[in-house]
Amino acid sequence: MKKMPETKTNKVQEMAGEYRFDYKKAKPNRFASRMKNEPLIVMVDPDVAKVFTTSEEVNKALRALISAMPEKKMKAVVK
Repeated sequence: MKKMPETKTNKVQEMAGEYRFDYKKAKPNRFASRMKNEPLIVMVDPDVAKVFTTSEEVNKALRALISAMPEKKMKAVVK
């Protein structure tokens, strides 16, 4: 029986400080069209998460805030 060659493993697995990306070899993201329909994920700070425990509560509070905004600001935000 032949002995399997030993593979060298890198003991220190660190990321390099910088990676060069060759944009000439880049391809379009074939999954981008799927992402349009995905829900937007927003991270909430822990103190806010203690008050609003569900997405429905967050949405209700944000809709109330939006309805309280002046009409001028709403037009600027929607653009």
